[in-house]
Amino acid sequence: MSEVKKFPGQPVLSQILGVIPSSLINEANRNHKANRYYKRLSLRVHLVSLLYDVFSYCNGFRELCEGMLACEGKLAHLGLDKAPARSTISDANNKRSFQVFETIYYGLLRQYHPFISDSRLKGLSIRNLKIIDSTTIQLFSEILRGVGRNRLDGARKKGGSKVHAMMYAFSGVTEFVRMTAAREHDRKFLYHLDLPANSWLVFDKAYNSYQQFAKWSKQKIWFVTRMKDNADYHVTKVLVDKTKRKQSTGILKEQYITVAVKVNGTVSERLKLRRIICLGPQ
Repeated sequence: MSEVKKFPGQPVLSQILGVIPSSLINEANRNHKANRYYKRLSLRVHLVSLLYDVFSYCNGFRELCEGMLACEGKLAHLGLDKAPARSTISDANNKRSFQVFETIYYGLLRQYHPFISDSRLKGLSIRNLKIIDSTTIQLFSEILRGVGRNRLDGARKKGGSKVHAMMYAFSGVTEFVRMTAAREHDRKFLYHLDLPANSWLVFDKAYNSYQQFAKWSKQKIWFVTRMKDNADYHVTKVLVDKTKRKQSTGILKEQYITVAVKVNGTVSERLKLRRIICLGPQ
């Protein structure tokens, strides 16, 4: 990466494939024996087909295969002799483990991580800031159970799959992804994270878990989240209180509080937290 790479006249997908080392694909293939149980479609061709699917915004195998077939004269740029058949792609997705693509992704992340920092965040002292969020992929509401509370507007609950992601704030690149049923509570995602000390996490109140917060506090893992409206807490010290001032902005109130951490319905400890109320300019 010390030299500048130039890609004159090459398609975008071809340029992207140019920065994916063949050695990484081959190593992932050997580690997972990706071609052992499915040899009709090599791992590289499978990877190229899926990338084409993503960048072409295809909604299914039919669009993918017909789109590649229409570009068949230009597939040589991608290292393909011909477009794969729809049944071939379908069988490969069914028989080849997703872990081989996960290995390739994390290999690329390790290789290019120092080069993908976000210049918008330069100057911040927090260097290990991560953001957590989720999105629901709505599928067959009539078949899969809905998620969450009943909608106030009378609409159906969302049913399908839920994608949880942890993103490194300074690169904008996802570092960890987990897919679950849509009905699974968001906070369970936190139990699968392996974080070093002095990490900072930012997430919404859907991930509220006092047990996990207590564990992180002992591990020196810091977090910022929103407090639920029905949270039961006790104020131990008031640091700032500007709520009585007119036209106050910024930090209106800052307090030290404690919340009860319950295990099997019994309070095991009182967790110390800092509560901050802010108001931006009107």
